[in-house]
Amino acid sequence: MAEHTSSSITIEAAPADVMAVIADFDRYPEWSAEVKEADVLTKDDQGRAEQVRMVLDVGAIKDDYTLSYTWSGSQEVHWSLVKSTMLRSLDGSYRLTPLDGGRRTEVTYRLTVDVKVPLIGMIKRKAEKVIISRALDGLKKRVESGV
Repeated sequence: MAEHTSSSITIEAAPADVMAVIADFDRYPEWSAEVKEADVLTKDDQGRAEQVRMVLDVGAIKDDYTLSYTWSGSQEVHWSLVKSTMLRSLDGSYRLTPLDGGRRTEVTYRLTVDVKVPLIGMIKRKAEKVIISRALDGLKKRVESGV
């Protein structure tokens, strides 16, 4: 089984507000520095993204890839890699947990990255940690700014 990296952060907003930012893929380049482009390719019956093409630049990992999204209610989303030039797998999830009666949200980001070119496991874990840390920090700033 592939190793994964996960981390959590508390955001001063309701889960619905956090999920609204997570689900707004077109705006990812505005708050996630590693995502240079994001285009929703297909949507499900509820209008949520099903497949999204992204261009990623995280130092050692640069790629143009497509992810498939599965939504579990309104507080969890999972994704997996559909196609890529550099990545073998990119699987992850955001899980939102309401705190303080729903006024705050704990966001847990879980990620597994595997590349087609050989990389030492330590370098892959570091890339995962960088992606997660920057994504959670960017998400927190974006949601709490009210943009």
